[in-house]
Amino acid sequence: MSTVNTFQNNSLRGKLAVIGAFLLTVSSPAFAHHPMGGMTPETFGQGLMSGLGHPIIGLDHFAFLVIAILLACALKGSARYLVPIAFIGATIGGTVLHLGAANIPMAETLIALTVVIGGVLAVTRHYLGAIVLSSVFVLSGVLHGYAYGEAIVGAETTPLLAYLAGFAAIQYALIAGGVYGLEKIAAHSEKVRGIVARVGSVAAFLTGGLFFVQSLT
Repeated sequence: MSTVNTFQNNSLRGKLAVIGAFLLTVSSPAFAHHPMGGMTPETFGQGLMSGLGHPIIGLDHFAFLVIAILLACALKGSARYLVPIAFIGATIGGTVLHLGAANIPMAETLIALTVVIGGVLAVTRHYLGAIVLSSVFVLSGVLHGYAYGEAIVGAETTPLLAYLAGFAAIQYALIAGGVYGLEKIAAHSEKVRGIVARVGSVAAFLTGGLFFVQSLT
């Protein structure tokens, strides 16, 4: 193995080690909480900000968005941008289920499991077709949306609608933006795109694993 390859491999291992250490540090229950700190949004602005923030500060939710980017990138043409809509719609549906007093047992464990499974698919580059991936996105979206619903229980109609709009918009913006970004990177260097995808998939997988173990303790 050449010196350059050795350096690149060591560099990649170093990056993954840093990611792992970071995840071990931050994967506490606090990172699963919503921006309002447990308070129910009472205004349009509060609902919107809470919706925009929840998928980002919820590390398990954010990890799945990274996975969604990587899996969607494997699709062809407009499907890369259309299939993720299935996930967005399902998260809204999951929130509505929660507000309708539906009960999903072991929801946090199942959410972490979606991240683990998605991470395995991304790490092993076992990509799915549009129809199958849409189904995976729907099932995962219902679970993640169910968790989002906890933050808005008891809210009035205005903050509720703002909350739904907020998390729907931020999720799609992140996925579509990520897909577009990887396309641009690939246009300049397929090797760099591969490294970015590899680091992202491993980080997401580790996040899912940590949350899965945490949910069982």
